[in-house]
Amino acid sequence: MKIFENFKLVGMTVLLVAGVAACDKPGPAETAGKNIDRTVDQVGQKIGETADKVGDKMSQQSEKAGVAIDDTEITTKVKAAFFAESGLKTLQISVDTVKGVVTLSGSVDTQSHSDMAKAMASAVSGVRKVNNDLMVKSGK
Repeated sequence: MKIFENFKLVGMTVLLVAGVAACDKPGPAETAGKNIDRTVDQVGQKIGETADKVGDKMSQQSEKAGVAIDDTEITTKVKAAFFAESGLKTLQISVDTVKGVVTLSGSVDTQSHSDMAKAMASAVSGVRKVNNDLMVKSGK
């Protein structure tokens, strides 16, 4: 993980700067050593806290990305299933997926096509629910 390597590099830089600053101060070597130890402890604690925060953020982003990828994959599979069915006019059916819930909108020629579209969408892996908002065209 590059982030943790960067934190180490920043931490080492801070330690070196603190060490040099402590050595320039007048007084016994013990005081300088204590200052360095204190600074090392503080920097270590800050790096740990920051690493924890970054780790939490990365986990949250990964989960969000996973959901977005899953939803995109579901939408693609549903559209592919519609495209393979000659009776469905795929350009007239919109598919939107949010957290595994598929919403179908647009128009179809018959109620049986609407029912077929809903059944096909429901059969796709990962679909939790299908909201069928398809309109049946009148006059056919």
